[in-house]
Amino acid sequence: MRSLLSTGTGDTFTINCSGFDQHGVDPATFQAVFDRKAFRPVTNLSLPTQVNISFTLSAILEVTWDNPFISWNPEECVGSHKVTVLAENLWLPDILIMESMDVDGAPAGLIAYVSSGGQIQYDRPVKVTSICNLDIFYFPFDQQNCTLTFRSFLYTVDSMLLGMAQELWMITDMSRNVIQTQGEWELLDIKKATPKMLMGRSLYDQITFYVAIRRRPRLYVINLLLPSSFLMAIDSLSFFLPAESENRAPFKITLLLGYNVFLLMMNDLLPASGTPLISVYFALCLSLMVVSLLETIFITYLLHLATTQPPPMPHWLHSLLLRCTSPRKCCPAGPQKGNTGLGLSPAHLPGVKEPVELVGKVPGPKEAELNGCPGSTRAQQEDEAQKQHLVSLWVQFSRVMDTLLFHLYLLFMATSMTTVIILWNT
Repeated sequence: MRSLLSTGTGDTFTINCSGFDQHGVDPATFQAVFDRKAFRPVTNLSLPTQVNISFTLSAILEVTWDNPFISWNPEECVGSHKVTVLAENLWLPDILIMESMDVDGAPAGLIAYVSSGGQIQYDRPVKVTSICNLDIFYFPFDQQNCTLTFRSFLYTVDSMLLGMAQELWMITDMSRNVIQTQGEWELLDIKKATPKMLMGRSLYDQITFYVAIRRRPRLYVINLLLPSSFLMAIDSLSFFLPAESENRAPFKITLLLGYNVFLLMMNDLLPASGTPLISVYFALCLSLMVVSLLETIFITYLLHLATTQPPPMPHWLHSLLLRCTSPRKCCPAGPQKGNTGLGLSPAHLPGVKEPVELVGKVPGPKEAELNGCPGSTRAQQEDEAQKQHLVSLWVQFSRVMDTLLFHLYLLFMATSMTTVIILWNT
């Protein structure tokens, strides 16, 4: 059988054009080249093969190299400058992505483009699940830096050198255009380095690409942050309900149950590992809602106790209450008679329908004189005034606690909104 691979001058090889016609290329034309696919295509084994790498983040790996066994004159071969050949019939460089965790999932039966000058272009679509140390603390406003390292597994620098098939800015622009309409990530930049890797006595050439990507947070802001903020805002508005209202505690319990259902539903959107800042935010929101409910229960109990049998207020608590309500006014630490300074009357206290129910029936001065006990009447009036003053103090204390927790709600919401805006803009 006559070989269609003829030797030219020196160490050059030329494909016989008798296998080219208007209907295609005879496979036997490249048979001599196919028989050599087990060997690295060089005319001198001391010369390394230059393999150029390019890729797109849409999972396409492109490698190009020169095969000196393949060349033909396009003018003599019906003007054919490039033909397609099954990749399995050619020598292929074993370029690996070191961070890849999956078995090579490239489909079988891929083809390679062979030019008349012997340059081979091989595009291999692969899906790479790579190792990338993710820092998810600022999720969903996080930015990640991943690496893709390309190198040969068998060939050292004496046999294979790696280079770039395209400029880095071209790879970056192409990848950015592809990723722009796909997925939740945004490509920021791609940088490269060409460190050599020494394993024992063997030195391998490699190219490392540093890929900076940023998550698009809009989906998570709409599905996570906004519902949580709405529930917190409604809970904060519940402070405008009267503390003595019977509907306030059930309303807060309903909101708390709704927030727990929301946390269960949004659990699939959060990262499976690590503790992002948004999880801390949700925990703080839940804690505030629980504290708000406990404070409502405590105030309801306190108001009930104050309208039935008010306990004496400790001296330190009375002093603190006076400082909170009248910070610029020096008031005596002892209890005051009456409740004129507080602007409250027993008729306005929760659970009290009429003043008579709280203070009892106090006999008038003439009735007391007729009964012959004027001193007893004054003592009863002083006791009732003291009791009214205690009731007013406990009611005012409950309102101060309500106001402080409401201000804490507003401060938390303002801080969280400011943090979200800053992280989103950066």
